[in-house]
Amino acid sequence: MVGTPLVSHVLPSLEIIRELVTRGHRVTYANAGPGAELVTATGAELVGITSTLPGADRDWPQDPIACASLFLDEAEAVLPQLHAVYDDDPADLYLYDAGAYAGRALAEAQDRALVQLSAAQVAWEGAQEEIAAAYARLPGGPAHRARFADWLAGCGAVTGNVEEFTSYPRRALAMIPRAMQPHADRVDTEAVTFVGPCLGADPKQDGWTRPDGAKKVLLVSLAGSASPEPQEIHHQCVAAFADLPGWHVVLQTGGGDDLAERVPRNFEVWPWAPPLTMLEQADVWVTHTGMAGSGAGLYAGVPMIAVPHGPDQSLHADRLVELGVARRLDPADVTAAALRTALMELIGDPQVATRSAWLWSEVRAEGGACRAADLIEEQLVAEPVG
Repeated sequence: MVGTPLVSHVLPSLEIIRELVTRGHRVTYANAGPGAELVTATGAELVGITSTLPGADRDWPQDPIACASLFLDEAEAVLPQLHAVYDDDPADLYLYDAGAYAGRALAEAQDRALVQLSAAQVAWEGAQEEIAAAYARLPGGPAHRARFADWLAGCGAVTGNVEEFTSYPRRALAMIPRAMQPHADRVDTEAVTFVGPCLGADPKQDGWTRPDGAKKVLLVSLAGSASPEPQEIHHQCVAAFADLPGWHVVLQTGGGDDLAERVPRNFEVWPWAPPLTMLEQADVWVTHTGMAGSGAGLYAGVPMIAVPHGPDQSLHADRLVELGVARRLDPADVTAAALRTALMELIGDPQVATRSAWLWSEVRAEGGACRAADLIEEQLVAEPVG
């Protein structure tokens, strides 16, 4: 596995890696930064690399071309490091994060089987042309594309077209629900399989159960692995849900909040961690609607109050509303009254429960980590090497 050294990119793949190790495969995982401990906990062998990407706690450029250039810089820096490790001991199959271009380039240069693991929406028929046209209109877009094409021409990759290389993998497993994919009917199902969220319980939450006497459980988890600490929204949640009859509230924070010592008696505060154990016992979730969180909510069948932080999360929130399982509140509109109204609307609408249950069954049927491992093993058989 060749990863991207951001926790939000590492977390979605871990259960697949753990499953492959459990099945007896030797798995190495090339990565850097804060994801290292997460990788070794799966049983995979960490291959340390030096990354050029800024960490999640540093400012990333808002300009799309500047951001794309950082990932090309990363590919140029990482590919020689991968060759130094893998040329003498090549893998039978390379998995690679959708942002880890060096992983695909290495596999193509070695003529090895490869599978992309995508934790985000994938390209659809016609997207290649849309992407090329959009880049051509952006300042610096043509120069960036020319630089990427030059790198492809010299790095040993077989795929020379920039849009095909970055958007159309030979084989991909999309670790998101198909329900969250735009234009899902135009995705190439010969190349892409939606395996849904690949989730596992976090050991920090082992043994957590909803308290006796709690008629309903509300989970508030807005920090996420790559999102800011929304302190003001947490305060509004306290004002909205304090002593709400029959409701127990679990508030996850990223550690930067000051609420732990003075929350209402129907609240408990936990540090942020992937909340599957709690989520599967919750009745409603207040979430920032990152892709991982949106998928987890559908996987658990839990209606959501969506409070998106950025453009991508806003799109996810809108999709959840369209699916009939969420109410959206923009951060600027979050008040105690608005939160409480959204909660009452969700639990008072029988169609929300019906849609949540239907999507729960659809997402579970996609198979998660076990199906992903099955498909990876099929690819090993389909493309024998050595």
